[in-house]
Amino acid sequence: MSIDVAQEIGHIVSQLRDIRDASLEHRNRLGRPPKLPSRKVLATVVDALAAALFPNRLGPAGLTEEGIDYFVGHTLDTALRDLTDQVRRELKFAGEQADADIQARTLVRAFAAELPQIRSLLDSDVLAAYEGDPAARSIDEVLVCYPGITAVIHHRIAHVLHCLGVPLTARIIAEIAHSETGIDIHPGAEIGESFFIDHGTGVVIGETAVIGKHVRLYQAVTLGAKRFPKEESGTLVKGNLRHPIVEDDVVVYAGATILGRITIGRGSTIGGNVWLTHSIPPDSHIVQNPHS
Repeated sequence: MSIDVAQEIGHIVSQLRDIRDASLEHRNRLGRPPKLPSRKVLATVVDALAAALFPNRLGPAGLTEEGIDYFVGHTLDTALRDLTDQVRRELKFAGEQADADIQARTLVRAFAAELPQIRSLLDSDVLAAYEGDPAARSIDEVLVCYPGITAVIHHRIAHVLHCLGVPLTARIIAEIAHSETGIDIHPGAEIGESFFIDHGTGVVIGETAVIGKHVRLYQAVTLGAKRFPKEESGTLVKGNLRHPIVEDDVVVYAGATILGRITIGRGSTIGGNVWLTHSIPPDSHIVQNPHS
């Protein structure tokens, strides 16, 4: 590398440092900013948790029946230790410096206690996908091949963490699934058992969405917000209930957009490419243009 190029790079490095310091000072984090949870580590944690939940299908090749419990125990021990470190990072980032270690261990123990319930919910999701897709030849195929199941595995894990009070860690896990599958589920969304996303690409489910049992969504469905109210300062209001409630046994076909805090009544069917911003009663059938 020539001297001129080295000097040029040195100048760029200096400029970037000045901008970085200004940004940190604006956010009151100048000095030694706390580390964020690591996306790479959390991706490994979720893969390990998925393998522990489904060792015969998502675990290592050659795993014997005699070795399953040992594998699950060892994998959980490693994954939960790594998760504790990432939760600790989030707590410190949020300003919980004093007892972050104790809090992190407590939160991860509470998360671990939910793993059997997560597995039960995922069993219902996998079965719903198998029963709901005539192309599925086996439950095993659904588990290892379907992007909707990958997204739901991430969501079931992320949602528990979100509810336990580590929303950043949960959001990172959700965005890992989004990157891998094209399915964007906010970890705050409440989703009942036997949930099936068919094909999946382009599905968006917002933070305050509530989805009942036995709901099926097809690709490019949006459960979004109709508007974004602002405070007097002009900043967006955070945390208000702005996404749909979808009751049990609803089917939403490809490309449908459902916006606002509205209710889709139980047993309803929403046709492809429908734009819906008002509540509908149970057993409704909504299509884009009934006269075409």
